[in-house]
Amino acid sequence: RYSMIGDGLSHVGFGALAIAAVMNWAPMAVAVPVVIAAAFLLLRISGSSKIKGDSAIALISTGALAIGVMAVSLSGMNSDLDSYLFGSIYAISDEDVVISVVLALLVLILFVFFYTRIFAITFDESFARATGVKVGLYNTILSVLPALTIVLGMRMMGAMLISSLVIFPALTAMTLLRSFRGVVICAAGLSVVCF
Repeated sequence: RYSMIGDGLSHVGFGALAIAAVMNWAPMAVAVPVVIAAAFLLLRISGSSKIKGDSAIALISTGALAIGVMAVSLSGMNSDLDSYLFGSIYAISDEDVVISVVLALLVLILFVFFYTRIFAITFDESFARATGVKVGLYNTILSVLPALTIVLGMRMMGAMLISSLVIFPALTAMTLLRSFRGVVICAAGLSVVCF
């Protein structure tokens, strides 16, 4: 249902970063809460309306991308935003590195700590609900983790490439391995190698 969430959230991240750059605000401090809010919004729209999964992602991502492009066009600045679109490791400030390390550790800790519940809702959400797992809570965690990952990777990989680093290693790992744990470890390793 959410195979394109990485792509959608990267566009939301670009919109947030564009507005932050135009307003002269700290890019990561703006992008992190905006992308997390977009992930929550995607869950709400998908779960409680006629718009489902990839359609909700397309709706939010194209809107955010359009807002970002309009903000850049109206301000006349585009040099710094090229690094957000296509990535630049040189564009990362010391402050961004500290935020990235802290958020990366948070993502890893949350994933390891909630691994079994994430596995349960990923494999069979109905069964997980029947066994007493708080599906809404863990779906929220499962949407926040990619949101943080997307924001962390955007400065280095760019909004246009980060989604491929989320999608392709996972698809490759799923064709090679059968266990959930094996797929997760293989996909993470492939992402690092591809980066």
